[in-house]
Amino acid sequence: MRDADREPLATIALIAAFADGFRAPEEVAQLKTIAAEIGGGDYDTIARRVLSGQSALGDVVARLSDDEARRKAYELAVSVVYADGVATEQEKTFLADLRRSLGLDGGVVAEVDQAGAGLGAAVADPGVAEEPAAPSAPFDDQILQTAMLAAAVELLPQNLATMAIVPLQLRMVYRIGQQHGHRLDAAQVKDLAGVFGIGAAGQVVEGVARKLLGGLARGIFGRGLGGAAGGLTGAAAGVALTFATTYALGHAAQQYYAQGRALSRADLQALFARLKDDAGGIFPRVERQIRDLAGTLDLGEVMRRVRA
Repeated sequence: MRDADREPLATIALIAAFADGFRAPEEVAQLKTIAAEIGGGDYDTIARRVLSGQSALGDVVARLSDDEARRKAYELAVSVVYADGVATEQEKTFLADLRRSLGLDGGVVAEVDQAGAGLGAAVADPGVAEEPAAPSAPFDDQILQTAMLAAAVELLPQNLATMAIVPLQLRMVYRIGQQHGHRLDAAQVKDLAGVFGIGAAGQVVEGVARKLLGGLARGIFGRGLGGAAGGLTGAAAGVALTFATTYALGHAAQQYYAQGRALSRADLQALFARLKDDAGGIFPRVERQIRDLAGTLDLGEVMRRVRA
């Protein structure tokens, strides 16, 4: 990946983000940070051009250096569109326009579209039975295993595999709530994750961008993790961050539902921060297991687990 591809990739990500005409303020803030990193820090200029209609898609695509960059642009756009669920008609139209502009091989496009749509559907519906399920294992074990699986997904070579992390996290929270006797829907689960700053769009785009950009992705990808990511960069920081975020989300959700959903937003956020710090001490002890688990997975297996 060439440095010259940074700005057109960031531009395409932002065009995709606003293709449906709406983003919640929290998502916009996340996307702003990520697009600034992808584009080398000049987010404001890129955003002004996108929002004013000055960034013609064909012109942006023409600036991509080669077929690899064009494929990465399409994967990034698909990850943005499907990050928070099923694509709208406006988003489908945008992707069709982008496909024509990129001129990618039909087989490549079909593979990316199938993975994106399948994982987007899993975000829209965590796929958990309506009746509360009896815990198959103690909560601590369930949460640890999910955190390890989510972290292992970070190590898969397929760029879009990262999209599976959000539905894995949502399904975990959904099941914890059910097992405490709460009837939930996907919106309630997403709202709880949002309290902790875990927005589907921002998290997915960050993960995919980390894989797509490799050495060009710096700075933001280890933020907020404390000891778990100390000294780590790139993919290693991504694995540690995903583990810590998933672990903290699961344990915070367990306490929240166990206490009858009575914890305040501020209390939940403080709890989540403390639990992420705790995860930093646990990660080195399970890192080898995570890497071994990644060796048994592929994108098809991850999708099967997400929809199971």
